[in-house]
Amino acid sequence: MVVRLKLSRGMDAPEYATPGSAAVDLRAALDEGQEVTLHPGEKALIPTGLAISPESRDIVAIVAGRSGLGVKNGVTLSNGIGVIDSDYRGEIQVGLINHGGADFTVHRGDRIAQMFFLPVQHAEFLTSETLDETERGAGGFGHSGIR
Repeated sequence: MVVRLKLSRGMDAPEYATPGSAAVDLRAALDEGQEVTLHPGEKALIPTGLAISPESRDIVAIVAGRSGLGVKNGVTLSNGIGVIDSDYRGEIQVGLINHGGADFTVHRGDRIAQMFFLPVQHAEFLTSETLDETERGAGGFGHSGIR
């Protein structure tokens, strides 16, 4: 799979950290000397200096949080995950929220999220008066217990 990159703000192309890495890290493309401090409960949109053009419209880029930021600092993506559609050509920006109890400061070049690519399948929707039966049926949240 080929993904064309348009870099801005003096940022480098993302790289896979190891041969087994599933995602590349996205870095904060803040201006030199600029920082963004997230107080507990605060959100901010952080630029990455990266725009992409996948070779196929059947590819989606998914932006996910970094586990270390979430576990150690309570800093996660403000929207859970980010979906970068194959036809979006603008700069990828990362919405962060601080769920932690202390201020968290983002500096230029900090790894703030990760991005991976998945194939996309478009569904054909057919309306129906009934759906097939399953063992679960309409069982919702917690229907299977915790053990």
